Amino acid sequence: MPQPLSETAHFQGQEYAAFLFDMDGTLLDSSAVVERTWRIWASRHGVDLAELMDAAHGIRAIDTIRRFAPHVDAAAEAKWFLEAELADVEGVVPIAGIEALIAGLDPAHWAVVTSAPRALAKVRLRAANLPVPTILIAAEDVPRGKPAPDGYLLAAERLGVSIRDCLVFEDSPAGVAAAKTSGARVAIVGGMVPPEDGVLWIANYL
Repeated sequence: MPQPLSETAHFQGQEYAAFLFDMDGTLLDSSAVVERTWRIWASRHGVDLAELMDAAHGIRAIDTIRRFAPHVDAAAEAKWFLEAELADVEGVVPIAGIEALIAGLDPAHWAVVTSAPRALAKVRLRAANLPVPTILIAAEDVPRGKPAPDGYLLAAERLGVSIRDCLVFEDSPAGVAAAKTSGARVAIVGGMVPPEDGVLWIANYL
């Protein structure tokens, strides 16, 4: 059963039952790795890299592959993509200020919801010297990836809180859409999504 809003998580003077974090671009910056890997993949399949990068952020790799190369074996290509990313953590760094914010949270009141596979999420969190949370919702945990709300709804369920009492930290259009559709409150991180009326916006966590 959902728990009532409690003094377990605080942000900018507000109280929330839990914080739900996207990973790439929100907890850590892995953009160098992501671009390197997509550049190789796009070259192999004759796909325009700029167009792909505009669409890929926040989306599961297999969904991006299906969109840009519908003729290939998506599962096999996603496996190749994962193996390439697992082998490359150069330049993966935490978003400024996130370490202190996480250090002040009860582990029972925050989760990560990422479009990355679980193995990759763990590798990147460790590369950025960030803790792996008790609740980690990864690409393989939901039938639909972002912009569908499935991941955020599942995270709230596993934490035992109402999604409407959660604050989601997101940086991509697909992620923000997923968070809004879930019914959570939203904090936009970074400059990929323009500030919106009634939605929190932060450059980082400092």
